[in-house]
Amino acid sequence: METAIPKTQPLARRSRATRGERWAWYFYDFGNSAYAAVVTLAVYSAYFKGQVVGGAEGSRLWGISVGIAMLVVAVLSPVLGALADFSAAKKRFLFIFTAIAVVFTAMLFFVQKGDVFTGMLFFILAEIGYRGAQVFYDSLLPDVASEEEMGRVSGNGWAIGSFGGIVCLLIVLALITTVKGAFVVRLSFIITAVFYAVSTIPTFLKIREKSQPQTLKRGETYFVIPFRRLVETIKAAREYKEFIKFMIAFLIYNDGIMMTLDFAAIIGAVLFGMDQQQLIIFMILVQITSVIGAFAFGYFAERFGSKLSLAVSIVLMIITVSGLLIVDSLAMFNVLGAMAGFALTGVQSVSRTMVGQMAPPNKAAEFYGFFSIAGRTSSFIGPTLYGLVAASAAVWYAGRGYDAITAEQHGLRVAVLLIIVFLVVGLSMLMFVRQKRHMASIQAEA
Repeated sequence: METAIPKTQPLARRSRATRGERWAWYFYDFGNSAYAAVVTLAVYSAYFKGQVVGGAEGSRLWGISVGIAMLVVAVLSPVLGALADFSAAKKRFLFIFTAIAVVFTAMLFFVQKGDVFTGMLFFILAEIGYRGAQVFYDSLLPDVASEEEMGRVSGNGWAIGSFGGIVCLLIVLALITTVKGAFVVRLSFIITAVFYAVSTIPTFLKIREKSQPQTLKRGETYFVIPFRRLVETIKAAREYKEFIKFMIAFLIYNDGIMMTLDFAAIIGAVLFGMDQQQLIIFMILVQITSVIGAFAFGYFAERFGSKLSLAVSIVLMIITVSGLLIVDSLAMFNVLGAMAGFALTGVQSVSRTMVGQMAPPNKAAEFYGFFSIAGRTSSFIGPTLYGLVAASAAVWYAGRGYDAITAEQHGLRVAVLLIIVFLVVGLSMLMFVRQKRHMASIQAEA
C-alpha cells in the first residue's frame, strides 16, 4: 500500500513568496559570505599558507585542501539534491550542512603554526559544510522568486551577501588593527562562525518550502530514492541537452573563477607583500565592488537576458586576470581586485539564475545538485591544478638559480595563465548554449 502523500506541484501553481521570505533568503547569503570573505579569501588562506605551513608548499597544500572538500561535495550533491526534491527537505539538509560549516569554522581557532594536518582537516570539513549548504540554499531560489524575478532576486542575494562579508571583515580588521599577533587572527574564525550562525536564523524561521513530499511506492525507502531519481534524470538527459551544454561551459569557466578566489590572498601576500591588515582591506574593496556588480548584473540579466549578462561578466574577468601578468605595483593590484569583485559576482550570480530558469519546476534541487557537481568538480580541479602548477614552476625556477621568494613569485604568475585559459574556453562553450529554446521546451512540458 502506497503512502498517501501528494506529489510535488509545479512552482508556477504555488503561492508567491512574501517579502519577508525573500529577505530571509538574502540573510543566509549575508552570513555565509562572511565565511567566504574571512576563511577562503582574506584571512585563513593566507594564515594557513604563510604561518601554518610556509613557502610554496603552503600553496600546494592549500590547493589540495580545497580540492578534497570540493570532491566530497561533488559526490554528495546530486544524491542529496534528489532526496531533498523527493522528500521536500531542502531546509533540513541546509540546516545540517550549515551546522557543519559553523562548528568547524570555529574549530579553526585551535590551528596554530605547524598544525598542518589539523589545519587541513578542520578547513576541509568547514568547506564541505559551506559548499554543501550552498546546494540547498540555491535550490530555494525558485521558492522565493518567479522565473521572471530570478535574475533580480539572485543578484540581490549576492549583493546583500557581499555586504555581509564587508561587515564581518570590518569587525575582524578592527580587532587585528587594535590587537596584534596570531591569537586575534585565530579569534576571527570564532567571530565568523557566530556571525554566520546568527545570520541564518531568519532563513530557517521564515521561508516556507513550497513543494510537497512525493509518494513512496510499495517497498521503496528514502535511501533508494536518490539513486532512482538520478538514474531517471540521466536517462532523460537527452531532453535537456542545452542544460548539459551549459553545465559543461560552467564547469570550465568556473575553474577560472575558483582559482582566482581561492588564491587571491596568497597572490597578494607573495607577489605584492601584503600583510594581514592589507589583505583584509583589499578583500573589503573586492566585496564592495561585488555588491555593485551583483546589483548591476542582476539588472542586466533581467533587462537583456542572463546569457548575455553572463558572457559580459566572463569577458571582464578575462581582462582583469590578464592584468596580473603585467602589473607590478600594489596600487594596480587593488584596482584589479576591484574590477574582479565587480565581474566575478556577475559570473556567479547569473550562473545561479540560469540554472533556476533552465530547471524543470519539479526538479529544482536535483538540477541544482548537477550545478553543484559542475561547480564542485571545477572547484576541485581548478585550485588543485593551480597549487600544483605554481609549486612545480617554483621548483623549476629555483633549480635555475632563482632565490626561493622570486621562484615562488614566478610560479604563481605562470599558474595565472591557467585561469585565463579556463575562462576563455568556458566562454566559448557558453556561446553554443541555446537557452531560449530550452526554456520554451520546459514551459511546454509544464
